[in-house]
Amino acid sequence: MVVVIDPQIAGISGDMLLCGLVDIGAKKSKIITGVKKSEQFLKNSKISKIDFKKINKHGVSATSLVLNLDEHIHERKATEILNCIRKSAQKIGLSNQATKFAIDSITTLIYAESKIHGVPKNSVHFHEAASIDTVVDILGTAIALDDLNFFGHQIITMPVAVGSGTVTFSHGIVSNPAGAILKILEKSGIIISGKDSNSELTTPTGACMLVNLVNKCSENYPMMKIETSGYGAGQKNFEHFSNVLKIVVGKQSQLQSDTVSVLETNVDDVSGELLGHVIEMIMSNGAKDIFIVPTIAKKGRPGHIISVICDHHNVEKLVNILMSETGTLGVRIRTTERFIIPRKITNLKVKIHNFDFLIRYKIAGKSFKIEYDDIKKVSKKLMLTFKQTEELIKAEIKKQLK
Repeated sequence: MVVVIDPQIAGISGDMLLCGLVDIGAKKSKIITGVKKSEQFLKNSKISKIDFKKINKHGVSATSLVLNLDEHIHERKATEILNCIRKSAQKIGLSNQATKFAIDSITTLIYAESKIHGVPKNSVHFHEAASIDTVVDILGTAIALDDLNFFGHQIITMPVAVGSGTVTFSHGIVSNPAGAILKILEKSGIIISGKDSNSELTTPTGACMLVNLVNKCSENYPMMKIETSGYGAGQKNFEHFSNVLKIVVGKQSQLQSDTVSVLETNVDDVSGELLGHVIEMIMSNGAKDIFIVPTIAKKGRPGHIISVICDHHNVEKLVNILMSETGTLGVRIRTTERFIIPRKITNLKVKIHNFDFLIRYKIAGKSFKIEYDDIKKVSKKLMLTFKQTEELIKAEIKKQLK
């Protein structure tokens, strides 16, 4: 199964994610009972009313959170929220995965605030996130994910709309996205985009949960058979779009698709040794593949076409390598979609000729392929041919996989 979280239009907040999961089918009573237990672990905060209701958000039927609180808190130590979530998760009996998700989400927020304000993590004070509604969002979402058994699924996010304009918070006015959002999403691989809303669309709590939940970010929906979809409503209203987070659940096709960049250049007067060097340089700098085809160029000159397949974020680096190493004057770039069989790399200990080796092999469908470098390493150690070594390793892997 695959779950697609789609914040491309309206971004994501904690209550939008929680409400989207309820809209799909997470049990409201289970969530309400669970989050109410958090009151005993957070002083001066009471939930006087919590419910979920259906509303129409700019033409879209969505689920909205109704939350009334009895609290007068403007600031709170971040560790109080963390301890409340940890103790509540234990009290409720959340699964290990749900508990980890909840604790990691609030820890990510504490880390971001620590970095932005330059203070130790145990000295961080929350202002906007000081309310028990932060606990409701994170803990409620963890309960909903557990109830839907989503932790066993692949979870993908589309690019995240963060909004535009400025944000006003406890330290004043800053441009949107604020520093906390940038720090949370930093190095996560999640793509962000602005939107002409003159408002904050993605909140720190929503961003924290997203980075701790998803397996990857994709600009396209995967090949899937849709089973259900849901919409979680945000609190704001906008004139030109529905402020809802869309969540889509379905069965993923055995064939997966993704988008890659293809770099291509023609070279002549280049030696075989240099081409071999270029292959090593390109592959060691993040390319997915490279191949070189002999060709005949204008005026009958012999040459080569170098083609490189890579992720978008590696394009500039690999183009620079191609130009500096080959002397080519131009590189053609195109974006293309491809279908791939899901694959993963696994490690396995094998014993060959009384020597122990840790072997990496790639599983794709019902077949597997041993990593070239590992065959080479074992071949050298045992002083066997590459082919002999490959057959011995294959036999050992097959024996252990039975």
